Amino acid sequence: MRTTETSSAVRAVRDEAIPLPGAGADYDTLLDRIGDARYVLIGEASHGTHEFYRERARITRRLIDERGFAAVAVEGDWPDAYRINRFVRGLTDDSAEESLDDFRRFPHWMWRNQDVLEFVAWLRERNDALGPRPARDAAGFYGLDLYSLFTSIEAVLGYLDRVDPDAAARARQRYACFEDFQQDSQAYGYAAAIGAAEPCEEKAVAQLVELQRTRRHAPGGEADDERFFAEQNARLVQNAEEYYRSMFRGRVSSWNLRDGHMAETFQALGEHLTRRRGGDARIVVWAHNSHLGDARATEMGSRGELNLGQLIREAYGRDTVLIGFSTFRGTVTAANDWDEPAERKRVRPGLPGSCERLFHEAEMPAFMLDLRGRGPAARELATPLLQRAIGVVYRPETERWSHYFETVLSRQFDFILHFDETEALVPLERTASWETGEPEETYPTGL
Repeated sequence: MRTTETSSAVRAVRDEAIPLPGAGADYDTLLDRIGDARYVLIGEASHGTHEFYRERARITRRLIDERGFAAVAVEGDWPDAYRINRFVRGLTDDSAEESLDDFRRFPHWMWRNQDVLEFVAWLRERNDALGPRPARDAAGFYGLDLYSLFTSIEAVLGYLDRVDPDAAARARQRYACFEDFQQDSQAYGYAAAIGAAEPCEEKAVAQLVELQRTRRHAPGGEADDERFFAEQNARLVQNAEEYYRSMFRGRVSSWNLRDGHMAETFQALGEHLTRRRGGDARIVVWAHNSHLGDARATEMGSRGELNLGQLIREAYGRDTVLIGFSTFRGTVTAANDWDEPAERKRVRPGLPGSCERLFHEAEMPAFMLDLRGRGPAARELATPLLQRAIGVVYRPETERWSHYFETVLSRQFDFILHFDETEALVPLERTASWETGEPEETYPTGL
């Protein structure tokens, strides 16, 4: 980006930015501009930044309390999140921390952290304060992701064992197809993809169809919720079976299947909550920017990838609001590689030509931008910029290639929230390497 362009963009951002000083009224303007939208998707630029989780929870609390939002749906596995759902709706004797216990696989800190703990404790307290009202009035907590193939199989079987032993026997016969893989989803996917094992696709589809056929005979109330929980687990098994086979065909295919599943789960959840509440159910979604910012505005779209934000925006139009986050520098909780321990790592300053660097040059510690208008800021952000995405793995030594992509910000999100310097998310289980953190370095030499 040329200097003159950068300067005009910085001026536009300064003129239109709404400061976020940490006051109770921080998000008054945001809620006013969200208006009557039914679906608010709130992202994060990393899976390990405290400010992103904290502010997302602050916005969500107000949406639930002031706008009647019915649920939070997160980038987490359906059966693991459902334990939290039962806790926040007062259906278990779990403590708030115990309700997070099913999030044990890597990266457990995404949901087993201090900010999520505080939010679910608040949601339980809020729901309890409703008093002896129908369960439909309580706000819930749900997962959208599909990594829990074998956990979901167990959940389907457990449900059917309770309500229909004959159906449980049929389900066990179908799901026996997966037994040889010792609950290793990738081993199944590889064997099925190369023809070393028979794909379980038809059996997974048959099980979902049988559960769907019983829907019209299902009772109402909590029993209907449990049936819906089981049906969604069966849907997850079907989609995860295809996903793990697709992993060995190419990244675009598997990415699209995963986000397609999240969109399918979101739609089914909305329909279920609407039936239960007797009217439209508003939902907040929590996931990474890369899942919630419209993929058509990014490099992802040019590669043929779609995402959850795009699919919901296409389906519901102005009823959808997409909110992204960014940071210039700080620390982050992330691993060096998949399945490795979480560490507290330093986030390097945003690169020249990135939206992070542009926002830093505005010299405001925290602010919000409305990208939907036709003002100077939206026009300046209608040209491609680099954007950083840190997932559960962060490799600062290669971050230009491993963590940056091009985006047109004003098409990607409706609002962007920038926090110039941020801190690492605090996991409930802190390793010695997390406690120690990375040593100070002299960027960019590291000397």
